[in-house]
Amino acid sequence: MITRRTFLGGLTASVATVRIASAEPPPETTRLRLLKTGSICWAPQYVAEQLLRDEGFTDVSYVDMPTGAISVRLAAGEADLGMNFVGPNIVRIDAGDPVVFLGGVHVGCFEVIATDRVQRMRDLKGKTAVVASLNGAEHIFLATIAANVGLDPRKDIHWISPEAYVPRRQPDAPYPNEISMQLFLEGKADAFLGFPPQPQELRARKVGHVLVNSALDRPWSQYFCCLLTASKDFVRKNPIATKRALRAILKSADICAADPERAARALVDRGFTAKYEYALQTMRDLPYGKWREYDAEDTIRFYALRLHEVGMIKSSPQKLIAQATDFRFFNELKKELKA
Repeated sequence: MITRRTFLGGLTASVATVRIASAEPPPETTRLRLLKTGSICWAPQYVAEQLLRDEGFTDVSYVDMPTGAISVRLAAGEADLGMNFVGPNIVRIDAGDPVVFLGGVHVGCFEVIATDRVQRMRDLKGKTAVVASLNGAEHIFLATIAANVGLDPRKDIHWISPEAYVPRRQPDAPYPNEISMQLFLEGKADAFLGFPPQPQELRARKVGHVLVNSALDRPWSQYFCCLLTASKDFVRKNPIATKRALRAILKSADICAADPERAARALVDRGFTAKYEYALQTMRDLPYGKWREYDAEDTIRFYALRLHEVGMIKSSPQKLIAQATDFRFFNELKKELKA
């Protein structure tokens, strides 16, 4: 629980970092394009807009990303950086996408929810799981969890996705992960991996039961699920802007932890989600204030090993860490933004 002393201490630290930021050179660019999805666990980058402006970004925008890995959009030059689930980006980086991991932001965002036919993960053998997209975040996380208990996700699980039911996403159509949850509700799948606010909604409806909660269950609770990722070209051209953006988002993570009501209200008021009660539950459930305690490099190593074991990537963890991480700013900010 965040105490009043911790909260006031965080405010003091925030004031101190404003002084530090003002002593730094201005960002090389005042434009910053981030990505957004239907998941609200990325709240730190959504709530950070004013903090980003305080860092010198006068043109802050959010680019819609229905599904997939953000590395594809970053590599295409459609955005500069954004939070994303680590697994899909490792797969895409292994395929050659020119992006880099900058640091971890939070843990504990996903939950595996199942029907009564599945009482434990091993029971998924021969069953159906629905995911927003094949090789997307839900698929990769669920596949690694299944492999961790001895299943072969390529052979033992039948995968379905919205593409089979909604061939092409129309403007203003629901996000694929919203459609996949609907398919689970309709009984077309035995298991579903959801990101906030989906687990919160399913609990409110009293649908299914939780097999894995990544905020509580080991080993998943020991590693970041969401890291900030950027285009290599953006980091190379704009190192000051990169650090300033990362600082704003990490400070925003502290706000989500210290003042969940304020963060939840901001998500609703700015149109990132519709239901305040689900947003508030998410802000309270996820350990946003613990980003200083986790090891970003160890997270890459852990997921790279899991993905290599199930045949989803060819690169070794050492190669991925050497080629696709730049944690210098993250390590500096861990010292600068002491709790």
